[in-house]
Order: sequence, then C-alpha cells, then structure tokens
Amino acid sequence: MREIFFQLAIVLSLSSLIGLVVLRLRLPLVVAYLLAGVSLSLVRLFDPHSSLIFEVLPEIGIAFVLFLIGMELDLREIRALGKPIILAAIGQIIISTLAGFFIASLLGFQNTESIYLGLGLAFSSTIVVIKLLLEKRDLTSLYGKLSLGILLIEDLVAIAALMMISVSHYAFNLGFQQSLPLLSLIAKAIGLFVLTFILSKYVLEKIFDRVARSVELLFLTAITWCFIFTSLAVTLGFSVVIGAFLAGVALASSPYHLQIQGKVKPLRDFFLTLFFVYLGSQASVEDALTLWPAILVFTIYALVAKPIIYLAILALFGFRKHTLFQTSLNLSQISEFSLVVLLVGVKEGLASPQALSVMAAVGVISIVASSILISYSKQIYKVIVPFIQFFERKDITHSLETKIEEELIDHTIVIGADRIGGPVVDFLQREKIPFIVMDFNPHIVEQLRERGVKVLYGDAGDPEILDNLQMENAKLIISTATDMADNEMLVEECRRRKIKAKIVVRALDNDHSQALKALGADYVILPEKVSAEFLVDQIRTHWLK
Repeated sequence: MREIFFQLAIVLSLSSLIGLVVLRLRLPLVVAYLLAGVSLSLVRLFDPHSSLIFEVLPEIGIAFVLFLIGMELDLREIRALGKPIILAAIGQIIISTLAGFFIASLLGFQNTESIYLGLGLAFSSTIVVIKLLLEKRDLTSLYGKLSLGILLIEDLVAIAALMMISVSHYAFNLGFQQSLPLLSLIAKAIGLFVLTFILSKYVLEKIFDRVARSVELLFLTAITWCFIFTSLAVTLGFSVVIGAFLAGVALASSPYHLQIQGKVKPLRDFFLTLFFVYLGSQASVEDALTLWPAILVFTIYALVAKPIIYLAILALFGFRKHTLFQTSLNLSQISEFSLVVLLVGVKEGLASPQALSVMAAVGVISIVASSILISYSKQIYKVIVPFIQFFERKDITHSLETKIEEELIDHTIVIGADRIGGPVVDFLQREKIPFIVMDFNPHIVEQLRERGVKVLYGDAGDPEILDNLQMENAKLIISTATDMADNEMLVEECRRRKIKAKIVVRALDNDHSQALKALGADYVILPEKVSAEFLVDQIRTHWLK
C-alpha cells in the first residue's frame, strides 16, 4: 500500500511540474504526461514495468474515455459517413502494413516481425485523438466525426488481428478446427451488439428513470453499468475499448447522458493521465540509441506518409481541403494498440524485443509530435494549403460541404447555432430577416437544411468558408463559437477585409473580451452572464437598426 502512494506521488508531481511548462508553451497536456513517463524510464525512481499503479489504473482511464465517447455518438451521422470512413480506414491499413513490411525488411528485420511492425504502423491512437478533440472542442465537427469513425474501424481491425494472432499460432494452417475460435469470436461480436441494442431500448431506460431522482445514485449506476458491460465484453474475448464504448452507446439516447458525462469527466482525466505516463515510460532510451535509424524512418512515415494516404482516399468523396487536412493531421501517429500487437508477437516468439522497443519509441515520439502539430493546425494549414489543394476534387462536392450560390444583401451571419446561437436562428427565421448560418456540427447543419435555412458546414478557422459567407454584403456578424482562436481570427479577418458589418463575438472571460474589443469587435458576449434571450432582444432592438 505504501508503494502505491509513493508511486502516485511521484507520477502526479512529475506530471504537474512538466504540465506547467507545457501549458506556458501552449501545447496539449498529453505532451507533459508522455514526457513524465519518459523521465521515469530514465531516472528509475521505481520500475514502471512492475508498477502496481500502471498495472490496472490506465485501463480504467481508457474505459472512461470510450464510455463517454459512446454516449456522445450519433449513429445516424456515422452511418451517413460510413463509406468514406470504411474505405479510408481499410485502405490505409492495407497500404501501411505493406509499406511497413517493406521498410522493416530493408532495415534488416525478419519477415515475420516485419509484418508485425507494418501492422503496428497502420493504427492511429484513439485515446490521443479523442483527448485532443475534446480539448479543442472539435469532437462534433465533420473532421472530428471522420477521425472518430476511422479510429473505431481501425480499433475493430486491431482487435480482430489480435484475436487471429492468438487463435492462429498455427500461422497458415487454416483447417476447420483452427477456424472455430475465429467463428466463435464473430458470433460473440454479433451477440454483443444485439445485447447493447436490446438493453438500451428495453432495460436501461427504466432503470435510469428510477435512479435519476438522486444525482449521486445516477452517477453510481452509470459507473456500475460501464464496469458490468465492459467486464462482459472482456470475458467474451474483446478489449476494454470495445466494451466501454458499447456501454456508452447504450446510454447515448438517455435523457440523462449530459449529467452522467459531467460527473464522469474528472475521473476520466485522472486515470487518463496515468495511462499517458505509462505509455511514455515504455520507451527504452538505451534501445532507441541503438535502433535510431528504424525509429526515425517509422516516425517520419507516421507523421508524413499516413496523412498523405488519408488525404488521397478521403479526397475521392469530395471533402473540402480544410476537412481533408484536419482529418489527416488528426491521424498522424501510431496507436497504443500497435504496442499491444508487438507485445503479443513477442510473447508468441514471432517478433523480437528490439521490434517492440522500436514501436514503443515511435509511439511516444509520434504522439508527442502529432499533438504539437494538431495544436498548431491553423497556422500549419495556412502554409501548406497549396499542397492540400492538389488533392481536392473540383468535380465532386460532399453533400455536407455544398456552397450557397445565391447572392445575399444586408444579411445577418450566425456562426454557431447550438445553445446560444439556436434561439438567434429561430428569431431571424421567424421574423423573415435574411441570414446565413455556419456551423461545424454536421447534425445541426442537416437539421437546419431540413428547416429551409441557408447553412454552410465549416468553422471560422477556414479562410475559404469565410468567402462563402459573403461577409462584404453582411449587416451583422454574430459568432457564438467556443473556440477563442477562431473568434480572434474572425475579427482580424473582418478588419483586414474592411467589413462594415457590426461584429458580435463570444469571449471566455473579461481578459479575452478586452482582447477581442482591441482587435475590432463591436460587441462581446459572455454566455455565463448573457442569455440567448438577451442576445435576441439586442438584435431586435439595437443591432439590426
């Protein structure tokens, strides 16, 4: 027991201290946690490989993350994006596995472990990408949903690969007897999905209706459900990732999912910190110094070649270059599953410990590098947009990314049509005031189109989408977007274009409010102090006159 507290004190102290530095540099906190893990592997205050806290707690963090993501998932949107998601995921896995095999063979690895290295190179990190999307509040965006969908397909393929490795130690002996475990796995998977649907529709709704009278009991019941269903999935031979995700999906339609999410998030953050520290601690500095050519080549492939593959495949479906760029950049690292695949290969005697060391080092470096790149994605996009333009198709446009051809005069622009912007849109439509909406949530875009509203998919960080808003002809521009960098960029762009419309933007706090006013915003709203109804009243009485 003493060891657990000692190890937790060291891990959390390191994470906090490095986190302060990383925060000052405006980088994602996941970088700090990974560096804390690398520091542990160097200093060896305790052995991370036999640590009690790293044996179980990181898995709980993963379970909570996927549980929350499952609750936020709208299967209708995933179904609408099914074709590009499946083709991009499967296509990239095949290409990267073959390329990884070829590269590893050239670097002197044996054929079998070259296959393992190629397969490990093919997967991107679900946990890292989801954490970064949550931090940037981009999970509901089109590129967020594309990234999430691709990652889920990759996770399913990774789990299938792990099961096949475990089942077929007999490599190419494909008799009926050897196929039985795989057929059993497929049957279990179908049964698990069917069970999720039945429980969601007929059982869970009644249970949560009864416990919802107490917030504490609601939270406890949700956690209980998560662990029960995840345990069932693990017992059937699936991973914690799949079990926790399906447990969340079962609650996605529950009216109480927002309360549950709010309570679970602090727990998720704590356990997830331990997961990233553990991941960083798996990198062996001694092996990295010996095997650096292989580590360098594989890292460059993950950061450069994989995004290009995604760009090429997703471009076939007519997505705009901004969506292509953001989705591809999100997937520019290797996965924690990659380490598991190599670990299983080592245990089966089909891969060497050196191959595992290479994959661990590539994992840490690629995750740190991609996290930094994603945090500066807006600046990077401006630089490489001519290159991305090469992939964009001019003859096809995805249905979500169609443009408004009609010319607008003296119209109002509403950026963000959710909690604050929704009532504004309702008012403008009711009063028949000409307006156009921009939102980066595909579900909201589809809903508004069904109502006959002129709406564009996109965000203020995409200069191309701003052209489609016809800002030069606008009378009033209102941004309720939560991304502060986007709001600053919007105000600066309006000033650069000498836009005459009144500009109303959202701020996080008073300091940010002053900064936006200094940039040229006419009015700044703080949602904590200003309600949507007040905003509508101001539009009615002042801003449109």
